[in-house]
Amino acid sequence: MRAVLLDGLGTLLELLAPWHSLEERMLAAGLEISSEQARRAFAAEIDYYQDHHLEGTDENSLADLRARCASVLHGALPASLRDALSSQDARRLLLDCLRFSPYPEVPAALLRLRLRGRRLIVVSNWDISLHEVVRNAGLSDLLDGVVSSAEVGQAKPAGAVFKRALALAGVTPAQAVHVGDSLVNDVQGALSVGVAPILLCRSSGAPRQVPAGVPVISSLTQLDA
Repeated sequence: MRAVLLDGLGTLLELLAPWHSLEERMLAAGLEISSEQARRAFAAEIDYYQDHHLEGTDENSLADLRARCASVLHGALPASLRDALSSQDARRLLLDCLRFSPYPEVPAALLRLRLRGRRLIVVSNWDISLHEVVRNAGLSDLLDGVVSSAEVGQAKPAGAVFKRALALAGVTPAQAVHVGDSLVNDVQGALSVGVAPILLCRSSGAPRQVPAGVPVISSLTQLDA
């Protein structure tokens, strides 16, 4: 095995509950919002983003995507808060509340793989800002490349995303494994291009539908380098 392809969110990076940040910022501004209201508003934004993230392919289209996501967030807030916040306020809130952090074991696990000569490529359903997110998380120096679905124009489980990562790593499918937390996007996607998948289940046991022969791990420290 010469290369390890790695999913982003849920594998390398954790989204730090943005609804908590939204609630805190609202309260700091003297505006009342319940935890459930904040959670529902961000759930609507996340759903919209997942459906439209492929549209964030460059600086201008990313700005437009973020403006639309902020509009969805704004529209999902209680009426009293919608009246109190402008569209610019909503966009600022959205970007301020979205924070990503590497899981605790990730830096050491990546370093161990790098020291053993493995090529490490992030393969994730994300807009073009994935490169910036990885850099801000302090992982850039531990990786050999980043591929977002928006760059390719197709989202996992489409094989094109994995093929771009393989080309970036300079390896064949038989020389790589892919680690991710989704049975469809990661396991089925990797299998479709001949890459051996490893399913990451951080908070629960393996689901029953895991194909035979697919390893299941609960932490990247379990990766066999």
